[in-house]
Amino acid sequence: MKTVVKIFAAVSLGAALTAGAMAQDRPRQTEPVASISELLNRVRQDTREASAENQRRIAEFRQARDQQQGLLSNARAQLSALVGEANRLTQEYESNRETVAELDAQLRAAQGEFGELFGASRQSAGDFGSLIQASVVSAQYPGRHTALTDLSESRTLPSRNELDFIWRRITEEMIYQGEVSRYQAVVTGLNRSEPVDMVRVGAFLNFAVTGGSAEFVAWSPDEDTGIYRLTRLDRQPPGNITAAAAALARASEGSVVMGPVDPSRGALLAIYREFPTLQERIDQGRLVGRVILGLLAFSALFGLWRLFVLFTTSSAVAAQKRRSSASKGNPLGRVMLAYEEVKTRDIETIELKLDEAILRESPKLEFGLNFLKLAAGVAPLLGLLGTVTGMIRTFTQITLFGTGDPRVMAGGISEALVTTVLGLVSAIPLLFIHSFAQSFARGVQQVLEEQAAGMVARAAEERSGGGKGR
Repeated sequence: MKTVVKIFAAVSLGAALTAGAMAQDRPRQTEPVASISELLNRVRQDTREASAENQRRIAEFRQARDQQQGLLSNARAQLSALVGEANRLTQEYESNRETVAELDAQLRAAQGEFGELFGASRQSAGDFGSLIQASVVSAQYPGRHTALTDLSESRTLPSRNELDFIWRRITEEMIYQGEVSRYQAVVTGLNRSEPVDMVRVGAFLNFAVTGGSAEFVAWSPDEDTGIYRLTRLDRQPPGNITAAAAALARASEGSVVMGPVDPSRGALLAIYREFPTLQERIDQGRLVGRVILGLLAFSALFGLWRLFVLFTTSSAVAAQKRRSSASKGNPLGRVMLAYEEVKTRDIETIELKLDEAILRESPKLEFGLNFLKLAAGVAPLLGLLGTVTGMIRTFTQITLFGTGDPRVMAGGISEALVTTVLGLVSAIPLLFIHSFAQSFARGVQQVLEEQAAGMVARAAEERSGGGKGR
């Protein structure tokens, strides 16, 4: 029995090694066997199938090797043919180059002194073609540069008409420079690619007219295609320039009006893209600038409220002066009521009571004036603080990055200057508000003192007159 088991194990191991390559090509036989004889038969069958499969694969490998050898032979033959063709084309190229050189020499000899003239004409056509292409006049008359560009790239001798075409284009450009023309064109960024009314001022600038207002545009090449097109400027010039352009657009033919002209042909208008807006200026002040603006807003509102209160109080006091009956709604009325309470007493008591009433009204009139004065003095100090912090930031950037690029220092310098401006701009109106408020308060106080002195004098006269009558 042990011998049978050993034979069975050896046969099983040999069958497993022989049929290993077929494990993935055919389904495994998982049905159980009933006897050792059946197991041996199954192992023998697997061995025969694995041997047949190996022979089939060997045949396939040999056939693929023969095919690859044939493909390699064909590739080598094609390579040899291409090398021969390349050598032939190289020889033909060299021969053609020599022929071209001979023909060029013959052409130069035939041209004689006209060769330099034609070369200069082609160069002039190329230079002026580029100038015309970049001119804003081409926005109204596109394609004017095409003939000049073709002439500059031509290898043939130019004709008389082509030579005349150069100076005719130059003359046309000179005429266009003195015109103010109207036309329609598509402007990127305006009216959804629909044509809009345009005004061209010579060869200096273009602007669109939309709804009675002027929108300046740039005639520049597209970054992707290189084709020149009209594009609305991201940031328009100041209001006086746009207003002058709108007035020029509304002017009738033959009239003389003032209008904008950009002698740099768009470079000055493009500079406005770099000009910061008011919000960007404020942002350059950073934290100190925002504190100054907050102080200005609060102090200005408070000062205007105090001006309104003092103005109404002054008006009420002026109205009280014209009435004999006292009212508690204004300082003078309250002083008069205080006099009515003590008018029967002696003069010294009356004076003391009136002084007390005036002193009682003074804090109400002077309320907030010291704060306005303090805010007007603190605002420039905050601006000075922003100046110092901005310069510290500038010197730090110089230490880190050097002075090679001025833009590195621009942030700190902008902070220093903007905060100084904000501090001065905040202090000036606050000083005016404080001065006006203090003037109103002093005016009311002076009226109260004058009226109180008059009441004391009237009481003294009444008593003096009464004593003489007795």
